[in-house]
Amino acid sequence: MLCLILCAVNEANGQEKKEISAYRLQPGEKIVLDGWVNEDFWDKVSVAGDFRQQEPFPGNPATEKTEVRISYDDEYLYIGAIFYDSEPDKITAFQKKRDAALDTDDRFVFILDTYNDQRSAFYFEVNPLGLMGDGILKVGQGTSINRSWDGIWQAWVAKSDIGWSAEIRIPFMTLNFDPNATTWGINFLRTIRRKNEETLWTGFQRNQGINRPQDAGKLVDLTNINQGIGIEAIPYALISETRRRPDSESPKNRQATFNMGGEINYNINPNLKAGITVNTDFAETEVDDRQINLTRFPLFFPERRAFFLEGSNIFLFAPSSNPNPYFSRRIGLQDGRPIPIKYGGRLIGRIKDTDVGFLQVRTGSEGERPGEHFTIGRIIQNISEESNVGIMYTRRETDGDSLPVRQTLGADLGLNTSTFLGNKNLQFEAFVVGHTETYLGDTTSIWDRSSRGGRINFPNQPWNAHVSYREFGVNYDPEVGFAPRIGFRRLQPSVVYSPLWKNSKLIRELSWEYYFEYLMQMNWRPATVNHRLRVLGLRFETGDILQFSVNRNYEFLNYNFDILRNERFVIPIGEYTNVGYAITAETARFRRLGGSFSFEESGFWTGTQTNIKADVFVRPMVGLNMTATWLHSQVRLLGGSFDTHLFRLVTGYDFSPWMSVNFNVQYDNVTKFLGTNNRFTWVINPGNTFFVVYNHNWQRYDERLLSMESRTNIKFAYTFRF
Repeated sequence: MLCLILCAVNEANGQEKKEISAYRLQPGEKIVLDGWVNEDFWDKVSVAGDFRQQEPFPGNPATEKTEVRISYDDEYLYIGAIFYDSEPDKITAFQKKRDAALDTDDRFVFILDTYNDQRSAFYFEVNPLGLMGDGILKVGQGTSINRSWDGIWQAWVAKSDIGWSAEIRIPFMTLNFDPNATTWGINFLRTIRRKNEETLWTGFQRNQGINRPQDAGKLVDLTNINQGIGIEAIPYALISETRRRPDSESPKNRQATFNMGGEINYNINPNLKAGITVNTDFAETEVDDRQINLTRFPLFFPERRAFFLEGSNIFLFAPSSNPNPYFSRRIGLQDGRPIPIKYGGRLIGRIKDTDVGFLQVRTGSEGERPGEHFTIGRIIQNISEESNVGIMYTRRETDGDSLPVRQTLGADLGLNTSTFLGNKNLQFEAFVVGHTETYLGDTTSIWDRSSRGGRINFPNQPWNAHVSYREFGVNYDPEVGFAPRIGFRRLQPSVVYSPLWKNSKLIRELSWEYYFEYLMQMNWRPATVNHRLRVLGLRFETGDILQFSVNRNYEFLNYNFDILRNERFVIPIGEYTNVGYAITAETARFRRLGGSFSFEESGFWTGTQTNIKADVFVRPMVGLNMTATWLHSQVRLLGGSFDTHLFRLVTGYDFSPWMSVNFNVQYDNVTKFLGTNNRFTWVINPGNTFFVVYNHNWQRYDERLLSMESRTNIKFAYTFRF
């Protein structure tokens, strides 16, 4: 019934959308890519203008003029954009490194919905220094941008006394599209950072925006475009040297290696891409941000490896409910250490209205760990205008006969509309997933080895609300997935009210939130009950944020809990109720000096816990960014007290958008482990990259730090396209 209602609402509320025509370059017309939009042919091209504010005053005309034009030839799509500015000396830009967060800078963002189906899009952004950022945007129950996708494209920028301008060239080989279609979805956003002003070509209401292809306009008159043969080869060469100390008393062992491998990808058609990988390597991957775990459950670390991130938006399964039947870090990693990947195959793309994803990976043996085969399959069938239904299958087979073949099968449903009550968003999500036996002789029931749930979401402004219910069986443990907590039933509603304060010159937005979580054991006994109330949230016109909240927590502990996993602080079985409060402050990111600070004090099991998180960033010059982080917990229990400290220093200097050096230093007093990750990246030209990565780890023994391991990787990857 809900499906019929949402489908009918979508079909009944179709609205005319803005259009811009793409101009095909004629023989003799050429573009000089230098950032200046001054070639004669640009005068013949239709203009996307009339940008409107999304903030601070939704629907008002932009305070500064923007003009965007689009042209193309047989191989490339060109975008010429002029960003007029009445105070060009106040244009803000700090970042140069590719994909750096642009919450600090003026920026230009555009999306290309190449299938014109309002479900996904290619995402691009540039700033006045020529930074290039990109990703794959996927909508449904919320929005995700897969930033790991690095398309081969290029941008040129220029500044003048009227503002700044950009010329962008995107090869059609970089995109997937229907070659027979003449219309794409498209939208543009401009940020004027010093004013905290966000303006859009279309979709400028607060519950719309650049991340919603449903609210984009249309790019028309695209004809006779193609991707060429569609073959891409990306070989790499890697030289490594490792020095490792097996224990604190032994000298370091040295090992030098040389390795080669790479990928070959083939566009079966403009919508479907197949690829194989051999000796897959992740030497250039950034290290995880360290965490100190004072909870009863395992911590989640996001995927950072490019091979698994490419196309990862297709493999998302009921993303708002997080049953996680597929978690790519279960492949090729164990306790954070890499396991060799011998080879793999991948198929990603679309067949008519169906998104498909397939992944097959073979890992090699590592020490006593045997080699394994992993299979992941995903199908998403689009229905109505914004909805879909999908299935996911995973399989894990371990060499030898000690474990059975473990398989997982799930189905999810997403029903979405952006035209509820005229222009409101309404979403419904449901899922069920289960798996086979996890060990030989496993006699548990499929009910205990499964998870199921649903969610209704109303993501709008100023009101944003949702309610969800889910169950995780007591033996739910998908072998290629992630389940931090099992054996519970969970009801979780929340509501947020965030009005703009239009009559204030100091405060832009107020916010209040109530979050309720009622989590029960499978016998319906309460296990965790959380109440969290944001008493007041303030977002100032300057972009600074201040929030105050209070909370109440109830926990039923049905086993002894060893907080530090060293038997020093063990919490006995029982019931625990605690209250607390939190204060959070954050400065606007465009400042040269700023940061964030949060202070939280609450009851903690038999005592109290005080948490402090402090970030300080400084940008003394363009291209240089430094951020220092301190995470501190002060725990006072009936059985004793302890403090934890985690320090992190991240420094980067970007010589240009193509060359950068980055340093990451982390230390915590629980593991007493000091680690550094140092990376030099040189993008010789798009698709061809040279890396030098140096990692060094120390372990604290008594009163000294002992060098335990160092590793140097020198890697070169080159892209051939045909």
